[in-house]
Order: sequence, then structure tokens, then C-alpha cells
Amino acid sequence: MTPQVHTLVVDDEEGVRFFLQETLRRAGHVVATASSGEEALDRLRDTQFDLVVVDLKLGGRVDGLRVLETARWRWPDVAVVILTAHGSLESAIAAIRERVDGYLLKPAEAEQVRQTVEEALGRRRSAVRGQEEGEQEPFLRHGPFSVELEKHLVTRDGQPLELTSREFQLLVHLMQNASRVVTPREIVRVVGHYEVEDQYEARQIVKWYIHRLRRKVEPEPGKPRYILNVRGVGYRFEG
Repeated sequence: MTPQVHTLVVDDEEGVRFFLQETLRRAGHVVATASSGEEALDRLRDTQFDLVVVDLKLGGRVDGLRVLETARWRWPDVAVVILTAHGSLESAIAAIRERVDGYLLKPAEAEQVRQTVEEALGRRRSAVRGQEEGEQEPFLRHGPFSVELEKHLVTRDGQPLELTSREFQLLVHLMQNASRVVTPREIVRVVGHYEVEDQYEARQIVKWYIHRLRRKVEPEPGKPRYILNVRGVGYRFEG
């Protein structure tokens, strides 16, 4: 028997919520809904979902990006599908590239919803399996950088770099996620091995990590070429 999928639908339009709830319920999901970002955060605080479907343009103080960030931070294995209008698609994907497992353009047909959701759940399950099995290539290469993971050896243009353990972990994580923006909270979790609830606190901690790493990997630390700041979101590695 296939396990039931527990899904949270977040949209401030009642008609959209009802359509998604019914479409996914008929596909076998157990569906909860939230009409605002604030309500979604309350639900995510105590309840683990397999899937979150969230509109990026929510009314109120908490938008879809904040819901997405919270879902990823609180439940790292959750699959996320975003809803977006045609006009905002490019900016949405640029802002949260690879942070989602699928997206739907409004208005979406029932079949599109089912297909996108199944593909998103499949991607997330594959990613989780890979993490559990410890899948990791022994070498990592991006631009002028080469990393031998087992030896903790990093070179730039063939020249070795002397990095501390945390600097090494940070550089590897940024390189492995070069196709997306990495948030300060994620960096603290990966490098510091603990969680912070306050975004401001995370930014202040991460600034120090980034500053130290840039001094060692950037030709001109004041004009970074590789570790780029994405204003208001986080950091991105550019090889």
C-alpha cells in the first residue's frame, strides 16, 4: 500500500486553495490548507509535511519566500512546489533557483498539478536517498577550484589553499550548490552545526565565515569574483 502524502497548500485565494485541495485529495493526499503566510508558519512549526505547495505572492507580512525558507529550515526533507504568475516567473526562479522541487504557473490545470507534484516528490525522495547512502564524489571541480574531499585538499589554479575545517566545509557546500543561492541560516547549520531562529543573527555569524574564506580564495577579497552576495537572500558561488 502506498503511504499517504501529507501536503500543505498555502494560498490567499480561496478558489485556488479549494482547487488544489480537491485535486490533491483525489490523488490520495491528506491535505491541510493555510490562507496566509502567518498561518502557514504556525502549521510548519509543529507539523511535518511531505509536500508544501505555496504561492509566492501572498498578502500580509509573510510572503511565499519566507514560507519556503521556513519549510526548508524546519523540515529539510520536505518537497516544495511554488505557484507563480507568468509575469513574475523569471524573477521568482532567479531568486530561489534550485530551492524548489517544482513550480506551477497560474492558472494551472488539474493534470499539470498532479504531474508536477509527483515529479517534485520523486526528486525529493531521490535527493534524500542520496544523502542517506552517503553518495559523494571524491573530487569536486568548479572553475579554477579543485577539491579532494577525503584529503580535505583545495587548490586554485593548481596552487594549494590553506583552509581551516570550517572554511573547507563552507567552500565545499557553496561549490556543491553553485546553481542556487545559499541562505545564511543554511550556512550556519552546515558550517556551525547548529540552528539559529533569527535571520539577523545568522547574517552576522555568516559574515565572519565569508570574510575569512574570501581572504583565502579571492584574488581581490574586496571585489569578490567567486563568492557573491545576493542582496537580501544569501550567497552564491560563481566559478
